[in-house]
Amino acid sequence: MKALLLALAATAAAATTQAAPVTYAIDASHTYPSFEADHMGLSTWRGKFNSTSGTVVLDAAAQRGTVDLKIDIASVDFGHEEMNRHALAADILDAAQFPTATYRGAFANFAGGAPRELRGALTLHGVTRPVRLQIVHFKCVQEHPINKRETCGADARGSFNRSDFGIGFGLDMGFKPLVHLRVQVEAIREPS
Repeated sequence: MKALLLALAATAAAATTQAAPVTYAIDASHTYPSFEADHMGLSTWRGKFNSTSGTVVLDAAAQRGTVDLKIDIASVDFGHEEMNRHALAADILDAAQFPTATYRGAFANFAGGAPRELRGALTLHGVTRPVRLQIVHFKCVQEHPINKRETCGADARGSFNRSDFGIGFGLDMGFKPLVHLRVQVEAIREPS
């Protein structure tokens, strides 16, 4: 009987250990939030941010976790230098006054052990609004072939109205305010 109780206690301890939340650091070299925005109804401009940091906390067994991203606004990149400069100006992103954007959210709608949604808030241009992101792909590997550490990655997407964040440039010229987000993210498990 004593052996059975010890075995049950060991099993319970192992289950508790496996269910503990794990913290991952954003891999800045593999994380580039990108966006699509209308250009007077003539075309769609696409850009990305080249500098992102933050953490992901995941408890897969308990089906919960959080994301905390910080985006350097000055790292905006349209692949067009003049557009990059204009985007940073006071009439669009106003990087001098609002140098960072953040996204903080919680995982939701787990299926097969993976989250399918992020419910959170985007802070952009000094304004915070709720923004939900659909996770279209999520995967973790126990040992990444290059960094030799547990790594998780995801692709998420969502949309928001930029005028809700006080970014009204061009709306009087026929620019549409809807912005589509596409976020590729990879994060590496931090040492325990």
